[in-house]
Amino acid sequence: MTDLTADCVLIRHGETEWSLDRRHTGRTDLPLLPEGRKQAEALRGPLEGRTFTAVLVSPLQRAVETCQLAGLGDQAEVEPDLLEWDYGAYEGRTTVDIHRERPDWDLFEDGAPGGETAAEVGVRVDRVIARVRALEGDVALVAHAHLLRVLAARWVGLPPDRARSFTLGPASLSVLGWERTEPVVSRWNQY
Repeated sequence: MTDLTADCVLIRHGETEWSLDRRHTGRTDLPLLPEGRKQAEALRGPLEGRTFTAVLVSPLQRAVETCQLAGLGDQAEVEPDLLEWDYGAYEGRTTVDIHRERPDWDLFEDGAPGGETAAEVGVRVDRVIARVRALEGDVALVAHAHLLRVLAARWVGLPPDRARSFTLGPASLSVLGWERTEPVVSRWNQY
């Protein structure tokens, strides 16, 4: 049964070399930059005093390190469904670069060649949402921008491609929750 008082706290990892350059960083396992480590450590303050039933983290080192530096590492459980979008042939490339070849390309509409579509990412996050909603109490998810954007869209019942309406900065906190019996975005993209 769903705990209608529980929060699902979304934590995006800190800055990496590729996120700084606005390159699509899916499965490439990059470390945090020194600034990204500082950003992750700064999450301790806003998270202080919170108790989580579960802390689920992407297996990629930028998310795991953010989780540890934010003070949640002792509780963390790796959740493979929190891996970032598989960008396939577009891994490591910027949208500007891709648009030189495909001016009308849109990640949320077209997906990535050799990678995932928005619908496929939606299937993964739906499993995470089902897991979170089966727990009693607050849950923290430490993962990646596009994945967490799709998760937020699905949390409130939107199709995966509506994730385009959300944005997330590095080491940001967002909270998904409930307004009576309706799933809502309570707070978004806070630093």
